[in-house]
Amino acid sequence: MSEERKAEIRDVRLHFRVTQSEEQRIRKKMEQLGIRSMSAYLRKMALDGYCVQLDYDYPRQITSLLRRCSNNLNQMAKRANETGSIYAADIEDLQTRLDEIWENQKESLKALAAIM
Repeated sequence: MSEERKAEIRDVRLHFRVTQSEEQRIRKKMEQLGIRSMSAYLRKMALDGYCVQLDYDYPRQITSLLRRCSNNLNQMAKRANETGSIYAADIEDLQTRLDEIWENQKESLKALAAIM
């Protein structure tokens, strides 16, 4: 176990009571968020007051499209280098634009991760 982890051992217990209907509501909210750990859910709610469920489908689709674009660009570059029918400046411009898209995607994913 790392020193950082040892320093953050949770050794204080907090207890509180809820009604059965409150417990059912808590469990339903946990289920909706896909959270399995009651302690993690309650800790997050007590400390931050909210839990967020992010839908990663859109970023995954963008990442998939970016991969395809990258593959296509690499194929074009290879073909251009073999046949000489495409200007190097055009390839460089496409590569620069693709690099910018990737950087924007990375920043978007970092921002999403920071929310959690």
